[in-house]
Amino acid sequence: MTMKTLLSTASLALLLGSTAASAQAPIALGHLTDYSGPTSDVGTPFGQGVADTYAWINKNGGINGAKVNLDTVDYGYQVPRAIAQYKKWSGADKVSAILGWGTADTEALTGFLAQDKIPDISASYAAALSDPTGAGGKAKPAPYNFFYGPSYSDAVRGMLTWAAEDWKSKGKPGKPKFVHMGANHPYPNAPKAAGEAIAAELGFELLPPIVFALTPGDYSAQCLTLKSSGANYAYLGNTAGSNISVLNACKAAGVDVQFLGNVWGMDENAAKAAGAAADGVVFPLRTAVAWGGNAPGMKTFTEISKMSDTAGTTYRPVHYIAGVCTALYMKEAVEWAAKNGGATGENVKKGFYQKKDWVPAGGEGICNPSTFTETDHRGTLKVDLYRMKVAGATDAPLNDLVKNGGIKMEKVKTIDLPRKPEWLGW
Repeated sequence: MTMKTLLSTASLALLLGSTAASAQAPIALGHLTDYSGPTSDVGTPFGQGVADTYAWINKNGGINGAKVNLDTVDYGYQVPRAIAQYKKWSGADKVSAILGWGTADTEALTGFLAQDKIPDISASYAAALSDPTGAGGKAKPAPYNFFYGPSYSDAVRGMLTWAAEDWKSKGKPGKPKFVHMGANHPYPNAPKAAGEAIAAELGFELLPPIVFALTPGDYSAQCLTLKSSGANYAYLGNTAGSNISVLNACKAAGVDVQFLGNVWGMDENAAKAAGAAADGVVFPLRTAVAWGGNAPGMKTFTEISKMSDTAGTTYRPVHYIAGVCTALYMKEAVEWAAKNGGATGENVKKGFYQKKDWVPAGGEGICNPSTFTETDHRGTLKVDLYRMKVAGATDAPLNDLVKNGGIKMEKVKTIDLPRKPEWLGW
């Protein structure tokens, strides 16, 4: 065979390969976001992380050569809008899977997802979504629901385990007092019973819950209630936006309490907005490192970030990184499905069960190892606790504040919770 023939053959092979790849039908995924509603403060960076990841995946050949059509929809944290959008995604143009958002809408869709066999990896970490069979007896079966990270309940269990140790280490007398704070809404309420149960088990005195809305406002009255209650540890169940209002009001009221944030309750932007009032808040991180941390996967995350920041100079908050991890887990589940019978929802669900202590490619050192089984969707029970540290004024750009140490997160402790069957779904 001559060189000319060889080149022609190679060109033909490349052409055929290219044609085959381009001929593959695109994979449709639904992406529910809150860019405009009461949780948009944290929904925006998380959703951007998901969107950037799939833009990066498509730029690098898609999934097994097939492009991903990611239908990103801002539903404004409105359950009826989420259900209406789901009807479209489960209709004639059925999606292979959904990357969802809030607790109220995800729980409302759970039955539909099971009926239509459409997996949903959500940004809600309500424990009720982690029991695929209902065997735990605490929640309805949620066979098509997944999330990356510890559940809200397990995060509270981890924080209160640390808080009990913290109280003893400081030699404080008597029982520490614990209070649950947040809106009367499915999301902040999701871990309330589990948190209060382990608090009682650990020897805390339980105080009546304090309610404040999911939106920013004047919460001076709640802070005065908190102060008069003598609480020592207070769980903030809302997202950062309304928590900033509470932190500022409580600082002004001279409240002396250790605030415990949920995964959406504190981040770098919240620390910048709250300033000194955010100093000392303890909260769980879903990933092993924050932006710019020393991890092999940070190179990939930096490339993903450039999909919406071509200069590559934007500091990405913790929620963006968690969004990328979530998208990468879904990507590999879809990838397995495409190779094993096609990217149907049922096959994508099976894709989540193929690996143990699973870190998706590109997430090395960032995405904490996760394991999902047909009977237990608690991917991880590791709770990494950090303390927000704020020093000085916070009116400079976030990049500069992080760079000069004005805002930083200090590791407090990792709590590895036992996989108790009675905690499944609760």
